[in-house]
Amino acid sequence: MKTSTLLAALCGVAVEGAVLWDGRFNDFTSSADLNKWSWANQVGPYQYYIHGSGTVNRYINLSPDYKNPNDTVSKQGARFTLDSTAYWNGQTMRRIELIPQTKAAINRGKVFYHFSISRKDTNAPSVNKEHQICFFESHFTELKYGWISGEQGASNPALQWMTNQRTQWKLNEWKANVWHNFAYEIDFGANRVGLWYSEGGADLKQVVAPVGGVSTSSNGQDWHLGVLELPRSGYPNTNEDYYFSGVFIEDGAITTKIGGPGEFTS
Repeated sequence: MKTSTLLAALCGVAVEGAVLWDGRFNDFTSSADLNKWSWANQVGPYQYYIHGSGTVNRYINLSPDYKNPNDTVSKQGARFTLDSTAYWNGQTMRRIELIPQTKAAINRGKVFYHFSISRKDTNAPSVNKEHQICFFESHFTELKYGWISGEQGASNPALQWMTNQRTQWKLNEWKANVWHNFAYEIDFGANRVGLWYSEGGADLKQVVAPVGGVSTSSNGQDWHLGVLELPRSGYPNTNEDYYFSGVFIEDGAITTKIGGPGEFTS
């Protein structure tokens, strides 16, 4: 334990983690800033390459209206949109995702991946299709929403958290206009993953203790902030919007306050 952390704990002071990577969009003027990144010019907090053929504002837009209003640290949030052009690299899946751009050790030791997510009734995500949300490339942990491939029935309104493709926790219904705050607790060395959760402005609480036997493999450039939607015969595509804010990764003790360490000042 670091000396400062130990002293704070002994004195009864609330301990916050150390931010390894900050994806809270506070330094963005607009989503057009994402275009500054390329493989030849790897600048900014995000890699932006998993998207359709349209301009960036078709898929990602920023606004103070798009963040959890209880988050006083974030300047703004992001609206991610799946539309009729949101196909990447000739794939049949609609997707829009951002990848952390960092050399920090976000794939080693015990770390916490934080984000808040919401939806609205307008351009609501379909309950009839599988949506993979905030996932790693190997899908060792992720959220899923909607009907999952192979399930019985035609629809599923649940928002589920999974490890190794198995449901560990779920909301029976993902309701509109409610902010859900998550932190994946990932111990890369011990191959264990847990979940912290809260609603609205409440502090995060651990809802699933770390699950063992998880294949916690990552190269530090394969966590996908966003959504991938699998196609399903008989269910046409419609525009879908997803809202994200409070995105950051930390180590040390978890920060339970919504939005994370720090305060936003205009």
